[in-house]
Amino acid sequence: MSHLERTGWYWGALTSIEARQILNQTTEGTFLIRDSSNPEYLLTLSVKTSSGPAHLRIEYNEGKFGFDSVVLAKPKLKNFEDVVDLIQHYVLLSKSTQTAHDQSLTPVTKDTVIHLKLTKPLYIATPSLQHLCRIIINKSTKAIQELPLPTRLKEYLLEYPFHL
Repeated sequence: MSHLERTGWYWGALTSIEARQILNQTTEGTFLIRDSSNPEYLLTLSVKTSSGPAHLRIEYNEGKFGFDSVVLAKPKLKNFEDVVDLIQHYVLLSKSTQTAHDQSLTPVTKDTVIHLKLTKPLYIATPSLQHLCRIIINKSTKAIQELPLPTRLKEYLLEYPFHL
């Protein structure tokens, strides 16, 4: 959760109605993470799709995070040790040459199939310049310890080792 809170796109106790209102003003692929209103889940991904805002529950099972989905689709969806890793994975898939109709991008809920396209996080507030620089450096290299930087700066970069 500490990584998630550092993202700037974790909105906390936002309702699905509030998330829908906020995302209606954005472009397709814009997303945020919020607390789930369902007590069986910790978090929900809210994303603007081509048909409007959609909400996908994120489940925590056996120490890993993944999207809730019907049983037949679950084996096709990956699970991650960190929520930010989960979201980063699907952002990178959305940016790759694969289409939005790829099975790895389509969680299936009880009611519908969602073609998941994640392109841009919706920040609750403008991120600091330090945080934005950290993201750019982390996109550029995985070898943070080898950079000619002071130890404290390397520690800061490693506190949030993600690309978004």
